[in-house]
Amino acid sequence: MLSSEGLCSSPPPKQYGVTKPISMSGPTEADIQRSRELEKFLSDAGLYESKEEAAKRERVLDRIGQIVKDWVKQLTRLRGYTDQMVEEANAVIFTFGSYRLGVHGPGADIDTLCVGPSYVNREEDFFFVLHNILSEMEEVSELQPVPDAHVPVMKFKFDGISIDLLYASISLLVVPDDLDISNVSVLYDVDEPTVRSLNGCRVADQILKLVPNVEHFCTTLRCLKFWAKRRGVYSNVTGFLGGVNWALLVARVCQLYPNAIPSMLVSRFFRVYTQWRWPNPVMLCPIEEDELGFSVWDPRKNPRDRTHHMPIITPAYPCMNSSYNVSTSTLRVMMEQFQYGNKICEDIELNKAQWSTLFEPHLFFESYKNYLQVDIVAADVDDLRSWKGWVESRLRQLTLMIERDTYGKLQCHPYPHEYVDASKPCAHCAFFLGLQRKQGEIIQEGQQFDIRGTVDEFRHSINMYVFWKPGMEIYVSHVRRKQIPSYVFPDGYRRPRHPRVTAQQQSDKLCYEDGGACRTGSGERGVKRKKDPDEVDVKNDMLEKRCSISPLRRDSFSPDIISHKFGGTSPTCLAFAEGNEMCQIDEKRFCSDDVEGGFTSNSSVITSLSSEVGSSEDNGNESIAGSNEGNNGSADGSVEGSNNLGYSRSDSGDADSMCHLENVCADGSGVFQDGLREELEPNAAVGMLLKTVGGVEEEAVQKPVLSRLSLTSIA
Repeated sequence: MLSSEGLCSSPPPKQYGVTKPISMSGPTEADIQRSRELEKFLSDAGLYESKEEAAKRERVLDRIGQIVKDWVKQLTRLRGYTDQMVEEANAVIFTFGSYRLGVHGPGADIDTLCVGPSYVNREEDFFFVLHNILSEMEEVSELQPVPDAHVPVMKFKFDGISIDLLYASISLLVVPDDLDISNVSVLYDVDEPTVRSLNGCRVADQILKLVPNVEHFCTTLRCLKFWAKRRGVYSNVTGFLGGVNWALLVARVCQLYPNAIPSMLVSRFFRVYTQWRWPNPVMLCPIEEDELGFSVWDPRKNPRDRTHHMPIITPAYPCMNSSYNVSTSTLRVMMEQFQYGNKICEDIELNKAQWSTLFEPHLFFESYKNYLQVDIVAADVDDLRSWKGWVESRLRQLTLMIERDTYGKLQCHPYPHEYVDASKPCAHCAFFLGLQRKQGEIIQEGQQFDIRGTVDEFRHSINMYVFWKPGMEIYVSHVRRKQIPSYVFPDGYRRPRHPRVTAQQQSDKLCYEDGGACRTGSGERGVKRKKDPDEVDVKNDMLEKRCSISPLRRDSFSPDIISHKFGGTSPTCLAFAEGNEMCQIDEKRFCSDDVEGGFTSNSSVITSLSSEVGSSEDNGNESIAGSNEGNNGSADGSVEGSNNLGYSRSDSGDADSMCHLENVCADGSGVFQDGLREELEPNAAVGMLLKTVGGVEEEAVQKPVLSRLSLTSIA
């Protein structure tokens, strides 16, 4: 017989995710008001598309769907199948990414997947036959096939709407219109590229199933994506996070705070991830094994998975790390930005700041003293599009190479924005990377970072582009903050700079209080610090040569690239120094600015950077020296008396930095979960626990899988 208590009891609320939520609390009136203000801000910022554009997108998708159906029927007929097979032949279009999640904005591209039958392949039928069909259509422009990408894709614009089209051939002769792509059966008898192509849609569907409130998730994700773009940390290709990464991070916070509304979720997002113990993984559900045999993310079994710095695991089989591109340098930058966001959100909750403060753009060109400038040129706009895509995809490797060759002592911040010098006669764009020495490192007097070989290796890898055409060139050069070209600034001029105090500056301040020199350096160095940072002294036989910028087109490319006509000379390497340090100039032919087409060699200008590369206000000594030897030149030579850090190269060409995972369960029989203890709210120390599956000692389960994180660049 049931008791009255039993009749009145209700089932426990559904648990989302691999752990219990941190808090079940709902919003207060203040939270509701802040959410209204946030949504109004996002609307005023133009993040929502109009009804007309939404309708146009639907028409474009319908049109593409009909095109691929006709394409498959045509191939079926050409291959001699029966009339009935031709009639039943079919292909289905799915969407994924921001469009599928409902967080796309005006002008955003549509990630689409075409699923076709087993006899229609990707290599010939998709990238040649369908490509030719699209190239002949008036509505199609900027058609760019990328068959060798990690996930092969065809990019184009259809009636002005950007489309990224993938293709997956599944093991069915006829693809039904109501195909359930979430069913694991679609993965039977397919190759790895097809699995990766299918997983975009499968992951998007799983995310929407695993969050407590889809509407709150979408608003929060739209907000965080906008924030990441404003703060310069939205780009998977350059080593930051892309759309799916941000979606998974936001979804996990939604699971941890199931009753929270957007204003609360944004604040909790920064609170959680400023305290997350990377490389503990972020997961929305347990990692599943399956009889299909595809490899899943598991650092206990796969040594390469142990090198991942910021694992964000996809929820659909086969579970993968979606953020394998993250390096130690980009992780550092993102953690700094999470701290920034957390501080602003705390002020917003105390009514000390408005939402607009959170979205103030990151002042990248005021954050560092030294930069690398990567100039990319091509004969025309179409060539530049493909050439730029290739170079941009390799910038992450340059970051990893610099980390590797300087043993992590020189930190590199790639900025995921391209800049165009409209005054150039050729097609051009430029990328920039901020440089600073690792904070807390003890630097010896005169020690240098020799990255000549690093840049030469990077340039060599870029030149392996199989679709290279005459006119495609790349130039890498060092610029100081005061020499950044004016075209990178929105209005063509620099804003008044407001110095920010960094940990490095605070350390410097302690070293130089009361006019004294730092104890780790010499008295002479302390005197040099007081000199005008713009002053350059030239010694020995170089009195006639100046280390200033040529008056010829100062802003055209890098200050290190001085333009002259063919047959003339120009300094390829400038050794900028302060105080009484030597400034060396190696005169070699480099480029032409006055001749149409622009450049005479595919060269790099970087040689060696002084170890005094520092933070934004650090006025330490710095120098660059060496020579440029063209495409096949060596990197020999450096400043006399310098203490250059050595570097090594991997025969495999893999420049991934290594991340040591310590105290991982030895027998590998556990399953990773990101455990959060609800009693730690609101300042939870976010960690990961090991859930026993069998054969794991109880004491091992009680401890975090990773007791500490050691990120070490392996040369």
